[in-house]
Amino acid sequence: MVVAAPIKARFIEPMLLQRTDSLPDGTHFVYEVKLDGYRALCIKADGKVHLRSCNNKDFNSRYPSIARALGTLPDETVIDGELVALD
Repeated sequence: MVVAAPIKARFIEPMLLQRTDSLPDGTHFVYEVKLDGYRALCIKADGKVHLRSCNNKDFNSRYPSIARALGTLPDETVIDGELVALD
């Protein structure tokens, strides 16, 4: 029996915007409000949260409360998202 090794969470190059001159049309497309902030990845591995910019720069020291809040995620989790301040 072959047992695969567990996959370790790591930085993944984020998917970037794909520019287009026109929006797709049809009922099978969904549009959402664009919130502008900082693109960030949260990587939880070995009990530690690593909050990284899309250029793989450290965001833990810049946003420590967000990094702490993400500490309850299970190990080997990667989340790609946007850090936004709602006013």
